[in-house]
Amino acid sequence: MSFQSETILVLDFGSQYTQLVARRVREQNVYSVIYPYRISTDQIRRINPQGIIFSGSPANVYQTKAPLPDPKIFELGIPILGICYGLQCTAHLLGGQVKKVKTREYGYAKLHVSRSEDLFKGLPKQMDCWMSHGDQVSRLPKGFERIAHTSTAPVASFRHREKKIYGVQFHPEVAHTPLGSKVIRNFLCRICGLKGNWTPKSFIQESVREIRNRVGKERVVLGLSGGVDSSVTGILIHRAIGEKLTCIFVDNGLLRLNERKRVDELFKKNLKMDIRIVQAEDEFLRKLHGVKDPEQKRKIIGRTFIKVFEREAKKLGHVAFLAQGTLYPDVIESVSFHGGPTATIKSHHNVGGLPKRMRFKLLEPLRALFKDEVRRVGRALKLPSDVIDRHPFPGPGLAVRILGDITKDRCDLLRKADWIVMDEIKKAGLYRSLWQSFGVLLPVKSVGVMGDERTYEHVLAIRAVNSQDGMTADWAKLPYDLLGKMSNRIINEVPGINRVCYDISSKPPATIEWE
Repeated sequence: MSFQSETILVLDFGSQYTQLVARRVREQNVYSVIYPYRISTDQIRRINPQGIIFSGSPANVYQTKAPLPDPKIFELGIPILGICYGLQCTAHLLGGQVKKVKTREYGYAKLHVSRSEDLFKGLPKQMDCWMSHGDQVSRLPKGFERIAHTSTAPVASFRHREKKIYGVQFHPEVAHTPLGSKVIRNFLCRICGLKGNWTPKSFIQESVREIRNRVGKERVVLGLSGGVDSSVTGILIHRAIGEKLTCIFVDNGLLRLNERKRVDELFKKNLKMDIRIVQAEDEFLRKLHGVKDPEQKRKIIGRTFIKVFEREAKKLGHVAFLAQGTLYPDVIESVSFHGGPTATIKSHHNVGGLPKRMRFKLLEPLRALFKDEVRRVGRALKLPSDVIDRHPFPGPGLAVRILGDITKDRCDLLRKADWIVMDEIKKAGLYRSLWQSFGVLLPVKSVGVMGDERTYEHVLAIRAVNSQDGMTADWAKLPYDLLGKMSNRIINEVPGINRVCYDISSKPPATIEWE
């Protein structure tokens, strides 16, 4: 995706809220893009942002090797807003002073606004805000003035009005600052002069134009899974290039109930897209036989998918591009954005490149979007609601929801139980309000009693979470009677399961998927 006519550059200094800052900007219909704080001023000029936001950070400006941007960034003439650490590093680099204080501020604070124009235009003189800092600006840089304070922070916000450089010690991006979105909007509209023209409609128009320009007369192949991401990717590309797109649907035996039939009816019969359906269940299950380690499962599935996909793609003749439904969280969670050593949480099926022998060029029109933005684009494309509002499904499918050995019998068992979970959640009217819900087949058996007979059968865990983007999630407080219905139906309708549990862990520390 090329940079929009209205773009805000968010510089990441290591804050846990950096993604949230970018999201808050996009909620104002302004495109935002995240880069590490080390970005050069030449690269910033190429991006040509209309504003720059410095994120917070767990670091201190006075520590050795503190994360600091190129000081020349302040000479570019681009409006800047520093948040928390971003305010402190702005003060530090421009000649002010930042010191550690005895009275730290963590949690709610009352902000007292002394200058109500520009950044705080239309906001009350006193407002709740969320603080998280142990350092404070003790001396302002030359030309700056204080525009807000709290009872313990003399400089809770400052500005250099002529240079359009602003800073806030609080976090306007979090929900705990109720009027924070209005502060961000004031920066975007009043200080940066933006109109907010980045909408699903404009994204579609720009994406279609870019896809046509890039693909030209070449052909594109897409691995269609039937989920939200690949479906929106497919419709978007199909709108741009029509019959030059071929979709390959690989039935790996690890899919939800009736998935192949649903994809065939929607995309092939209704939308008239070129869909090639490949039956490869036996091949995948044979490769997974005896494999229990989740990372190994993902790698085997990824390699096998590429092998099957490549085999089918060769039948198409020359194809230049491979399309993928990669999203922003996929990239963030799989690769350290800073380029430093970080722990890999899990491998994503559509991140990390392709074997050189495939010789495809990648086409990833959704790479800059969060999941909720993809859904808004899907609605603008007039995709059916049962596709747009569908819960996320992992690339490796049921293989990472079956702990332990993967067999056809266990896949069939989970498929039936998972369908009951979905069916009851939909009947209760909760499907659209949940981020994700599914069943997990555990690698244990438990004793039960059915009639007068003893049973020794499988245990199913139900997982349901609320989230905005999948980066963090909280377990859903489902009604007890709903949980009871699901448990009763699963035990009675799915022979082989005699016990049902409910997962009440949040992310972090747990992940949404079990593997």
